[in-house]
Amino acid sequence: MPKLDDIIAEMADCDRQERIDLLLDYARALPSLPERLEAHKDASHRVEECQSPVYLFVELKDDQVELFADAPIEAPTVRGFVSMLLKGLEGATVEDVLSIPNDLVTQCGLSETLGMLRVRGLGGVLRRIKSEVTRAAIERAS
Repeated sequence: MPKLDDIIAEMADCDRQERIDLLLDYARALPSLPERLEAHKDASHRVEECQSPVYLFVELKDDQVELFADAPIEAPTVRGFVSMLLKGLEGATVEDVLSIPNDLVTQCGLSETLGMLRVRGLGGVLRRIKSEVTRAAIERAS
């Protein structure tokens, strides 16, 4: 995924403060959850590993994955990471999403920037996206 690769490279090249500033920029840019999904913010869409209430929604349109998410403005690093993933995965296929490296958080330099608990939550966001994309692809194939 060229978009995501560019974001990873940019994050990795930043120092700690620049990385945080970039996450804050992404946090501000997270699109609002579509109104049709607002009513479905429940336990089945919540990322359990994350202390902050992050909700993820996956839809498949032809071969492309569409991701929607909501994360609180009071959790800017998590919100920024979620927004970064949504931006980096625009136009992604199922295969693209499933090929994202599991150590993405580390590749972005966030393991050295954020605390262990926050890093674990970000890893949970990525795992949840992958599992939801897998589930949606299996449902579509059935």
